[in-house]
Amino acid sequence: MRYLALDHGTKRIGVAVSDELKMIAQPLEYIPTEPFDAFLSRLKHLLVEKEVERVFIGMPRNMDGSYGPAAEKVREFIAVLKTEIGVPIQTLDERLTSAQANRVLLQGNVRRADRKEKVDAMAAAILLQSFLDNAP
Repeated sequence: MRYLALDHGTKRIGVAVSDELKMIAQPLEYIPTEPFDAFLSRLKHLLVEKEVERVFIGMPRNMDGSYGPAAEKVREFIAVLKTEIGVPIQTLDERLTSAQANRVLLQGNVRRADRKEKVDAMAAAILLQSFLDNAP
């Protein structure tokens, strides 16, 4: 069984998955948010294919720890997901994951055009790896 992480965005949702030992997170792909039915179909397929036991979703927070409008959109997204998938969902603080993902891709000399497509999955991987590194 594995963990799966989602980095929610308005246009794309980054996806990352852990290994079976739950030690290493790797970016998997991004899924366009529209049409939502296609997103749900792909997510459900990944949950079965990767044998996912828990989904982690990045919860955007302001630097002072408060929640803004983006957090409300993620809460609405989670509410819909809970009715569609049978896998437990947990939120994780996602402050600065996209910035970290961009830095990692820049350091890896990933071209600008390619970074745009990879940043969401990389942010999800950073989110998940942070959880795995700090899990009891």
